[in-house]
Amino acid sequence: MKTPTLLLLGCGKMGGALAQGWMDSQHPPQLLILDRKLQKAPGNALIYRKIQEIPSDIKPDLIILAVKPAMAEEMITALKTHLGDKMAQSALLSVMAAKSCAQLAHMSGNEATPVIRTMPNTPASVGAGAIGMYFSPHVTEDQKLLAKKLMGQVGEVVIVPHEDDLRSVIAVSGSSPAYVFLLAELLERTGIELGLEQTVARKLARTMIYGAGKMLHDLDDDATTLRENVTSPNGTTAAALHVLMDEKNWPRTIRLASQEAVRRAKELDH
Repeated sequence: MKTPTLLLLGCGKMGGALAQGWMDSQHPPQLLILDRKLQKAPGNALIYRKIQEIPSDIKPDLIILAVKPAMAEEMITALKTHLGDKMAQSALLSVMAAKSCAQLAHMSGNEATPVIRTMPNTPASVGAGAIGMYFSPHVTEDQKLLAKKLMGQVGEVVIVPHEDDLRSVIAVSGSSPAYVFLLAELLERTGIELGLEQTVARKLARTMIYGAGKMLHDLDDDATTLRENVTSPNGTTAAALHVLMDEKNWPRTIRLASQEAVRRAKELDH
């Protein structure tokens, strides 16, 4: 497969995470970035401040939408004016938590525009992302392969059969790194309250999360088995889990948090 040409619209937290992951990979793409504030591009990517500065003869294989949803239509319209028919040869790949495939195709002026919606998360910046992906009916097999290859360079790709499934992906993997970071915050704070020095509490909390995550990633055991293996009957872990697993604590809280993420995703889709 030839080196793909990518046009990345927006290089904020998520766009920047993807750009860094792609350019650090073994086979980096030809990457053009449109961003008004980015000071330094990863690798040999090129930065443009305005759409008018982008070479009008480029033929991007994928146009990645990593802007705020409210800016999407303006950007797509301006890009279509600038690139003309060459834009019709590209697929749109959205990493936004809003705007459906139908909406994005409509913005492009062609209902048959191939659109790929993805839900990556910020660990993509270190090659450890969890990425949900959905293809509109007009995406070609070559475009599917390219999207899966590119996103696979920055994490684990899961294809979902229905576009609405992406809302659940947001709850389970898109937003959830923040839940884990919150857990790290709380464990560090608790360690300090229990008398540990801050540097010690931080190192213990972060190393524990890394180690537990590595076990989940590397071992075939399911999470229930791994939890039970840590839990000696009537031991310290069992005492702690007795609190956490009470229905009004973690089981209810995680469920409510996920439902709230899905609710907000539905709002953003309209």
